[in-house]
Amino acid sequence: MGKLQAFEIAFDKKKEVYSPGDSITGTVTIKVSQPLQCKAIKVNCNGFCGITSKVNDTSWTMEEQYFNSTLSVADKGTLKQGEHTFPFKFLIPATAPTSFEGNYGKIIYRVRAFFDTPRFAKDYSTEKPFYLLSLLNLNEVPDIWGTCSSAVTQQFTYMLVKTGTVVLKAHTDMKGYTAGQIIQVTANIHNQSGKTTGNMAASLMQRVTYETKKPTHDVRTIAEVEGGVVKAGKEVEWKEQIIVPPLPQSSLAGCELIKIEYFVKVNLKSPEVQLTLPVHIGNVSLDKKLHPSKKAAPPSTEDTPASTSTPDTSASASTPTLPPRPAPKPAPRPAPRSRMSSHNSPSAPSAEYHPGAEGGTPMNDDFPNKRQSQLVSPNAFSYAPGLFFPQSQLPSGPAAVPSGPPFSGSAGATAPYPVNGASSMPTPLIVPPNYSTSAYPQEAPPSYDESCNT
Repeated sequence: MGKLQAFEIAFDKKKEVYSPGDSITGTVTIKVSQPLQCKAIKVNCNGFCGITSKVNDTSWTMEEQYFNSTLSVADKGTLKQGEHTFPFKFLIPATAPTSFEGNYGKIIYRVRAFFDTPRFAKDYSTEKPFYLLSLLNLNEVPDIWGTCSSAVTQQFTYMLVKTGTVVLKAHTDMKGYTAGQIIQVTANIHNQSGKTTGNMAASLMQRVTYETKKPTHDVRTIAEVEGGVVKAGKEVEWKEQIIVPPLPQSSLAGCELIKIEYFVKVNLKSPEVQLTLPVHIGNVSLDKKLHPSKKAAPPSTEDTPASTSTPDTSASASTPTLPPRPAPKPAPRPAPRSRMSSHNSPSAPSAEYHPGAEGGTPMNDDFPNKRQSQLVSPNAFSYAPGLFFPQSQLPSGPAAVPSGPPFSGSAGATAPYPVNGASSMPTPLIVPPNYSTSAYPQEAPPSYDESCNT
């Protein structure tokens, strides 16, 4: 190099990877063997994107610049013999995209230094690249949650005459991955033909689009796994895994000339059937804790008892809070004694009949009917329209719960149904007959009129 023995750029802490918004600092070192005149020493930091239509060509057909800053570290003068160091500092814009190198274009960041000498003398220059990484957080990508699925039906002809159909369905376990993660691929192949298919395969593909006047698409296979065949008339489910290697991220935010996409291609070798499953490659993996959970639906109260816990029996009977709710008007049809036989039902409601059941005192566990699962209030049965019973007439204390024979269809009833619609007449407190001591079914119980008259 003659008089100039060293001309180098060094970054502080030997750092080479930066993020948008960072400050890049370093020094320019110049070592001369004898005094050397200079017009100026300048340091430049720039970032740009260049694309072309030829592979590995640096004669860019289109360029896009992100920033370009120049700093003068020394003015006109003479450098003495020895080593000289000049510091520099630049600020990287927050909108700069991630570094990238492809077959038809690049996103480049570099620091260059220029040593300008007097006229007719030799100028010197040097440069040092650095890399910019703008992290892609997959959790911020729209519509990233869930699985990615697709299906295709392909008809084909074989043996020049016969026609067959193949149905191919496939899905991935997620839509976004980072380097080192595993893509779970599940495919379902239904061979509805009389010919055995070729091998099935799944590939992780990268497609880079360079936005020239006529866009250039560079598609290449990153990783591929292969499976077996599907025999004629058979349906097979195939599961495979693909490990994601270190790759450029899907999004080059801030770059308008280069677009990167990834997808999983699932295909059959013969007949040629394939489908694609788009995926994202990022730097920050998906966090299940950030998954948008569905809002819990409010519990339905239509089919739920008023009390789902076992309340205190004495407290619920002795402290009524609301008056009894009238039930719909019944239509009783008491049958005459002369028409009743040993096969007729008793006049009281059956054990499975619970009109207007509401929450309250729990049912007795000794009841043989296992279908009784609701909590039933003693005040919920046998009220007729027009009859009102003040709360003062309700029994209090433990007597509110019948402790006699098993449930006979009107447990806790306070009055029978009215006769001939006489709803305005005062009705005394009448307890239904005790059927546990009757000879039923050998002997029919007394009719409704007789039980009221007695």
